[in-house]
Amino acid sequence: MENHNSSFSNLKSYLRALSDTPNRLARRAGSVSTSFEQTSRVRARSGGDMKRSLRWYDLVGFGVGGMVGAGVFVTSGRASRLCAGPAVVLSYAIAGFCALLSAFCYTEFAVGMPVAGGAFSYIRITFGEFLAFLTGANLIIDYVLSNAAVARSFTGYLCTALGIESKLKITVSGLPKGFNEIDVVAVLVVLALTVIICYSTRESSMLNMVLTALHLVFIVFVIVIGFTRGETKNFTKAGDQNHASGFFPFGASGVFNGAAMVYLSYIGYDAVSTMAEEVKNPVKDIPAGVSGSVILVTVLYCLMAASMSMLLPYDMIDPDAPFSGAFMESDGWRWVSNVIGVGAAFGILTSLLVAMLGQARYMCVIGRSSVVPAWFAKVHPKTSTPVNASVFLGICTAAIALFTDLQILLNLVSIGTLFVFYMVANAVIYKRYVSVGVTNPWPTLSFLFCFSLTSILFTLLWQFAPPGKPKAFMLGACTAITIAVVQIFHYMVPQARKPEFWGVPLMPWIPSISIFLNIFLLGSLDRPSYVRFGFFSGLAVLVYVFYSVHASFDAEEDGSLSQKSVELVKESIESQDHTLKV
Repeated sequence: MENHNSSFSNLKSYLRALSDTPNRLARRAGSVSTSFEQTSRVRARSGGDMKRSLRWYDLVGFGVGGMVGAGVFVTSGRASRLCAGPAVVLSYAIAGFCALLSAFCYTEFAVGMPVAGGAFSYIRITFGEFLAFLTGANLIIDYVLSNAAVARSFTGYLCTALGIESKLKITVSGLPKGFNEIDVVAVLVVLALTVIICYSTRESSMLNMVLTALHLVFIVFVIVIGFTRGETKNFTKAGDQNHASGFFPFGASGVFNGAAMVYLSYIGYDAVSTMAEEVKNPVKDIPAGVSGSVILVTVLYCLMAASMSMLLPYDMIDPDAPFSGAFMESDGWRWVSNVIGVGAAFGILTSLLVAMLGQARYMCVIGRSSVVPAWFAKVHPKTSTPVNASVFLGICTAAIALFTDLQILLNLVSIGTLFVFYMVANAVIYKRYVSVGVTNPWPTLSFLFCFSLTSILFTLLWQFAPPGKPKAFMLGACTAITIAVVQIFHYMVPQARKPEFWGVPLMPWIPSISIFLNIFLLGSLDRPSYVRFGFFSGLAVLVYVFYSVHASFDAEEDGSLSQKSVELVKESIESQDHTLKV
């Protein structure tokens, strides 16, 4: 039965619903769900169940396959040439550290609530429906755009692998620049992977394992070639004497700007958390799969960045093809660029496969919550996969990949992802320290607000204050205040619950550092990125106001969803009892 018949059955009903929007917003926007509800009644809205067939090594494979793909091949050259120079190695290390802290936060939620919703479900049970929808909408947009970017980059590396000089893209003169190169190959790749992920998650994992193993062989080859053929002097010497030299040619700020740019390379581990509903033993497999894959990928990225920096001085690196371009002009070494093209093509396929699996499961769970049509939530009884969501998002990705330039897509991605990771870090603190109906939430909310505010102040000082002793003093003072805020909260506010199986260690320090790093990296992005993020967020708000809040209100009225039910208080009391026993 559809949830939205009463509000959307005819025009008169819809106009009546719109007139009641303020009341419905007040009732639904802040309504929270529960872990119990997400794993039982809400999950049942999909019809069939997703089959639990994945183990920790499948998750590590998905994590590595999802991250070690286009990211390092697409962004490392630009980050080195434009932002960090040889210190791009540190940029990858910082971005990886930030990703690992976020991974800890994701893991605590995924172990305690093994459903397919990822960040959407985590925000849904802590901060309510509206912020969950805003988070989920940004995630879906990021996935679709980044997948389209990855698919288009596949065509370029396929040409390199085949040794084809001419591009496989068709230029249409009548279309505006940036949208005038038609990429049929990217479309075919996206549609083929859509069919595969609709067929079976287990078979998708097996394909990912094979492609990832092949890809890792090429990555090791690139690292070995870089370290054996490269020169260490390129770490400190520019190719043009008029350009800044040294390991930090752009200063410390350049390293962090580079970290914000390469953070795109770590999109993928969060897709692993969306597969929690299909994991055989979530308690053991999810922590090993998510954290293990982030650590492994960070090591690989740093080694690849080091090998790239050794091959050429940073100011001679091709920002669009940093690895293959290093060998194009070398006599007897052109074949290496073809080999790199093959490896990059394999990596792009694995990252696309994992990301498309993740985006479909996000959309499936958002459909379960009735803020988008429940049609997206359906799980096919034979394949045990969210076929409707997979097909819809696959078609959207293919349509964007058909004509949109790679650079336009890359500029749209990082800010939304950092925002989502920031929200999850806040949510894990709130979930630990607030038990609804039992504890007062305001001390925790006040801490989160003050900590974010001081982190923003530090970021603004770092970005805009003129260099000198006054800046150093203000940054030091801001750091001391930030540490004091965390320490005061740690001693004055007791935890309301402790995770039964796996939890973020050193609470609240690790998620607080994650919050700070995500804000700091957000401060490194350019103004157009914020304009685009504001546009997409505004669009999401309009969809929520004109559709989602009415659909979820109807679902609450017919009993498909609850508002703040007795189950919520019961869960809070049970969690408190468990904490006392521990």
